[in-house]
Order: sequence, then C-alpha cells, then structure tokens
Amino acid sequence: MVTGASQGIGRDCALVLAEAGVDLALGSRNVEKLASVATEVEALGRKALVVSLDVGDADSAKAAIATSIATLGKLDILVNNAGITRDNLAMRMKSEDWEAVLRTNLSGAFHCIKAALPGMVKQRYGRIVNVVSVVGQAGNAGQANYIASKSGLIGLTKAIAAEVASRNITVNAVSPGFIDTAMTAGLPETVRERILSQVPLGRLGTAREVAYAVRFLASDEASYITGHVLNINGGMYMG
Repeated sequence: MVTGASQGIGRDCALVLAEAGVDLALGSRNVEKLASVATEVEALGRKALVVSLDVGDADSAKAAIATSIATLGKLDILVNNAGITRDNLAMRMKSEDWEAVLRTNLSGAFHCIKAALPGMVKQRYGRIVNVVSVVGQAGNAGQANYIASKSGLIGLTKAIAAEVASRNITVNAVSPGFIDTAMTAGLPETVRERILSQVPLGRLGTAREVAYAVRFLASDEASYITGHVLNINGGMYMG
C-alpha cells in the first residue's frame, strides 16, 4: 500500500514498485486522481486497488488496510507518504493548522502502521517505509508543525523498528530534500535560486529518485537495514 498515491512522490512510488513486480493498493482522499494512477499501474501489468483513505482517521486506516488484504491476499509493503503543509510562523500559527498537520503526517502514519502490523507479524514479513523530510532533520523557519510531524515520524520509525525486528519486519524512512513537484514548481524564481544555492548537486531532485530509494528499502536487498533514515537531498543536509 502507498498512501497519498494520487500525485507527486506517492504516484512515482506506486509506479516504481509496479515496475518491480508489486501489486498495489493506492490510498488517498482523492479517489478520482487515484483512478488515473491505477490505470498507469495496470498498464505495467500489475494489479491496482483504489482505496478511499483518510490517514488521520484511525477507522479509515483500519478499513483501508483490511480491504487491501482482503482483495490482494496480503500486505508486504507499506509506504507512508501522505502528508500536508500549513506553513506559518509559530506565533501566527492557528491551533487547527498545528493539529491538522500532526494528525495527517504523524498520527496518520501511526494509524496505518498499527493497522498493517498484525498481518505482517502473522506472516513474519514486512517492509514499512516512511517518507519524512530534510527540514525534519535540519529545521526551517515557518514550518514548526510540519517539522514537528516529520521529526516525530523519524522517532516513530526507530521505535517501531525496534519493536518488530524480531518478526522479520523492517521499518525505515526516506528523507527527501527539495523535489521537483507541483508544489516547488510554483515557487518564485528568487526562492528557487536560494534553495538551489544550498544544494551541492545544484538541482532539485525528482520524485522518481525518491521512489527508487523507497523501492530499495522495500526490497530484500535491504533486508539487514532497519531504523535507518536515507537522505535524498543532493547533499543539502549531510548529518
């Protein structure tokens, strides 16, 4: 299952996993966009199940995981990609914007993990990959809610990795830097240039480059890696 699969990094994760031979459950609140991604997955010869999913709602996450397992037979891989932003300086941030971002980005990943783990524990196999962010490691003004959610997700990654390692379940994170998506395409040129000046490789990353890292961590090639954060940021943050 890939959450937030209707566009951007989530869409590319779905397509790259399909290219690797994976059947997919695609979760998002926007089922219309998911249908288009499902068509692309099926064109690659894999099954694609469209699932209406609000990750911030525990019942929605539980139902989506249950439907996916009932339809596809099992759940081997969970990619927690769904996320939102509500940027503002902390002293101007509305409480509802703080809570909405934490609900989706952090609690949402927890709800999906909690729903997926019983089946993974029973089959003694699972790969969980959480999508975090370079700003969750390095900080950034005006994104206290987003950074708190992504930093928290890094901590959650390590905690769950320790809990389920004995069941042959790995839990890792990918941490994208600035990626060329619809969100960054709308940035003013001055802001874009300032961002690029911080990236040693001198360019934005692509959603597919992030997806390749997700595929690696979901594969048996990464079977001895757990609790790890894989940076995909062009050298912007090297901590």
